[in-house]
Amino acid sequence: MIKVTRNLFILLCGIGISNVGSWIYHIALNLIILDRTGSALAVIGLYLLKPLAILFTNGWSGSLIDRMNKRRLMIGLILFEASVIFCLPFIESIWILYGFVLVINMASSVFHPTSMTYITKLIPRNERKRFNAVRSLVDSGAFVIGPAIAGLLFMIGTPIDAIFINAAAVLVAGGLFYLLPDVERDKMTRRASGNFSLATLQEDWRAVYHFSRRSSYVMIIYSFFSAVTVMTWGVDSLEAAFAKEVLLLTNTEYGFLVSVAGAGILLGAIINTLVARMLSDSWLMGMGAIVLSCGYLVFTLSSSFTLASIGCFVLSFSLAFMNTGFYTFYQNNVPVDVMGRIGSLYSFVEALFTILVMLGCGVIAELISIRFSVVTGSVVMLCFAIGLLIYESLPSKRKTSQSDSVLDSLDV
Repeated sequence: MIKVTRNLFILLCGIGISNVGSWIYHIALNLIILDRTGSALAVIGLYLLKPLAILFTNGWSGSLIDRMNKRRLMIGLILFEASVIFCLPFIESIWILYGFVLVINMASSVFHPTSMTYITKLIPRNERKRFNAVRSLVDSGAFVIGPAIAGLLFMIGTPIDAIFINAAAVLVAGGLFYLLPDVERDKMTRRASGNFSLATLQEDWRAVYHFSRRSSYVMIIYSFFSAVTVMTWGVDSLEAAFAKEVLLLTNTEYGFLVSVAGAGILLGAIINTLVARMLSDSWLMGMGAIVLSCGYLVFTLSSSFTLASIGCFVLSFSLAFMNTGFYTFYQNNVPVDVMGRIGSLYSFVEALFTILVMLGCGVIAELISIRFSVVTGSVVMLCFAIGLLIYESLPSKRKTSQSDSVLDSLDV
């Protein structure tokens, strides 16, 4: 038990430092791009690089993840990411800078399913919900602390200095991950030494397809959750424009709105850590999605700063509950030995729809209005959330697949 607690503490510290650094990096990079180009459109381009990176990597990366040592791959990706981040301040060309940022996002898109698999292997089943709840609190703290540290750094230095500090933070996180145990030290993944080819990819895609058919309940829940997430991306892409051009908020009011969202995230995460173990994964995920969607709907239908603040607080408050429920459900119902492939391929599809939804919301905003676009997105999000809650509540569908039984039927 002491060893499990130690590993959880190290893992959470590494995740926390990495997340704080990511916020510093995100804000600093936005300022650097804006300073060099003077164009808000150039900054928007940064947001498209993340789903684009997933499209470039997640069709094939899962096959590598499931065949490689997860801890070594995580550390290697972190070292690589830190090295590339360190190079960013020395790049003059804006297009080369975009290229480097794309590479960083590609490394991150591989790291996420790798870390999910490693965490599932490391943490006992009965401790996963507690870990995910505390992780949501750590993520929420990073949302508040990261921008605050970034603002302090900008007062005493420059965005370039913040980029260097982020590279150092990533290295520290890598050092902490090095202290974690190697959960695969005595286990060689089958076919790890085999040739990586198109035939291997096709075989893995078939394995994911067969798992999806045999565990349709699990993957339909996953798809509903992803649909809700995709719609949040679409609405969020117009959030600033809606606040400034429709609600006519001043910069100070908009800044306060962001602070309200931060308070909602933090308070929700604190309460989530206290009550998560008393609630089922499905209830946390389903009701979290419903409350999130209602918060977005209140925000997009608001005509005043007060209503917008209430909507922001409600949607932010629900995030920890929804994510804790989903991560625990996913870890407990997807076979760990194919988790990399399943997570990567479904993330690929999610990224594709994210780009399409963001473009669609932008086109609707231009052709009709910003309010119509965000309200429509919120309504569609709520429909998916209701579908998620109803489907996971059906008694006839609740026979979720367990890792061992499903894994036996898969060629992995």
